[in-house]
Amino acid sequence: MSEQQPNKIPVQQVDLDATKYSVHPRFVKGLYQNIRIITMYALLAAFLLLPWLRYNGRQAIWFDVPSQHYYIFGMTFLTQDFYFIAAFAIIAAFTLFMVTVYAGRVWCGYACPQTIWTHLYQHVEKWVIGDRNKRIKFDKKPMSVEKALKRLIVYFIWLVFSVITASTFVSYVAGTEFLYQSWQFIGFIPFPDWPTWVWVSMFIFTFATYANAGYMREQMCVQICPYGRFQSVMFDKDTLIVSYDYERGEPRGARKKNANADHLGDCIQCQMCVQVCPTGIDIRDGLQVACIQCAACVDACNDVMDKVGLPRGLIRYTTERQLTEKEPSRLFRPRLFAYLALLTILCGGVIFALTDRVPLEIDIRRDRNQLSSVNNEGMIENSYIVKLTNKTQELHTYQVTLAPQDGLSLELRFNNLELKAGESFDMPMSIFGDPDVIEFGQTPVTLNVTSEDGQYQVSKQNIFTTQGQ
Repeated sequence: MSEQQPNKIPVQQVDLDATKYSVHPRFVKGLYQNIRIITMYALLAAFLLLPWLRYNGRQAIWFDVPSQHYYIFGMTFLTQDFYFIAAFAIIAAFTLFMVTVYAGRVWCGYACPQTIWTHLYQHVEKWVIGDRNKRIKFDKKPMSVEKALKRLIVYFIWLVFSVITASTFVSYVAGTEFLYQSWQFIGFIPFPDWPTWVWVSMFIFTFATYANAGYMREQMCVQICPYGRFQSVMFDKDTLIVSYDYERGEPRGARKKNANADHLGDCIQCQMCVQVCPTGIDIRDGLQVACIQCAACVDACNDVMDKVGLPRGLIRYTTERQLTEKEPSRLFRPRLFAYLALLTILCGGVIFALTDRVPLEIDIRRDRNQLSSVNNEGMIENSYIVKLTNKTQELHTYQVTLAPQDGLSLELRFNNLELKAGESFDMPMSIFGDPDVIEFGQTPVTLNVTSEDGQYQVSKQNIFTTQGQ
C-alpha cells in the first residue's frame, strides 16, 4: 500500500481536443447492467409504441403543430396553453437536478436517448462483426470485399433504425394515420404523399439519429452535452457516484488465485473496467466528466473479484464521504429538501391548474373601426367578435348569453353554436344599450358561455362604450 492516501476523490484532467477515437466496449452482464437493459429498452419500446395508442378515437399523444392543437390523453391544449408545456419542462429540469444531487448521472447511464441508441447501434456491430476483440481487429484490417460487405450490412441496419426513429418522431406531430396512410403509386411503386415539412423533418431526424448513435457516440457525452459540464457544480460529498477504492486497490498488480500478494492491493490490473466502459475511460483515474455512471465497470470488477476470490466492491456506487472520510452518507440534506419542496409546489400548482381548467375558451374582440354607433331606434350599439374554442375531444353545442344588466340586451347570429372537437369559431354579435338607462362612458359587461349539457361554463368580461367614447 502507498504511504500517502488521497483525502478526496481525484478528478482527472481530460484532454478535450475533440479527437475521434473508436471505442469498442465489451458487453458485460451483472446486476446493474440487467437494470440498465430493462430500463433503456422499456423506454425505447414506450417511445416507439406510444404514437399508436388511441384514446377517444384519436391518437393519444399528438402534437398537431399545423393546426396548433396538442392532444394528450383526452386533454386538448392550444398555443395559448404553452405555459403548461413550460411548467412541465421546469418540473422535468428540477427533477433531473434533484436526482443528480442524490445519485449523480444515473440519467445518462440508464435513460438518456443518446445512451440508449448508442447501445443499440453498438449491439448491431456485435451481431454482425463480433465481440470487442473482433471489432478492434476488424477496424485494423485492410479493406476487402468481406470487410466492405459487413460494413454495408451494419450501415444498412443503422439506417433502418434511424428511419424508424425519424418516422416515430414525426408521427407525434403529423399523426400516425396521415404518415402511414398518405401513399400514392408512381407506376407500380408505392410512394409517400407527404408535404415538404414532413420530408424535411424525416431527413433531419434520420441524419441526427444516424450521426449521433452511429458516429458521435461517446463524443456527444464528452464534448457536446452541457449536462456533463455542470454536473460537478451539483455534486457534493454525499452524491452517489461510481468510484474506485484507492486504499483497497493500490498498488495494482497481477497475481494468481490464492497466491500470496500481501504487498499488492486488490486491483489485479486486468483492465476489464476500461474495456467495458462505453466512453473508454479508466474509472481508476478518479471522477471524470466522461463517466456516465452506467456501472458497467462495477459489474465487470465484481465478476473479476469473484473469480480471483476477493471481496466485491473494489469499484462500487459510493459517496466521497464514505470513501475518503469513512463516515456514513447524509441522505437528508438542505439541497435535497429545497428541490423536493420546489417540485412539490410546482407539481401541486400544475395539478390544480389542470383539474381546475375548463376545456372551453372564449375571447372577445371589439370592433376597432367604431367604438359605438346609434341605430334607427335610438339604441346604442357595440359590435364584437366572440371566438369560441372547444378544447374537449367531443362535439358540443354552446349557448352565449349576456349576464342580466338593466338597459342592455344581446343580439346573436346563432342562438346555439355546434363545435367539433378542437374547433374554433368567430361569431359576430352586438350589444344594445338604452341611453335612458345606462350611464355615459364605459359599462362592464359579462358574457357567459354554457355547453348544452351544462357540463362546461366560462365567463368573460368586456366593456360597453356609449357614443362619443
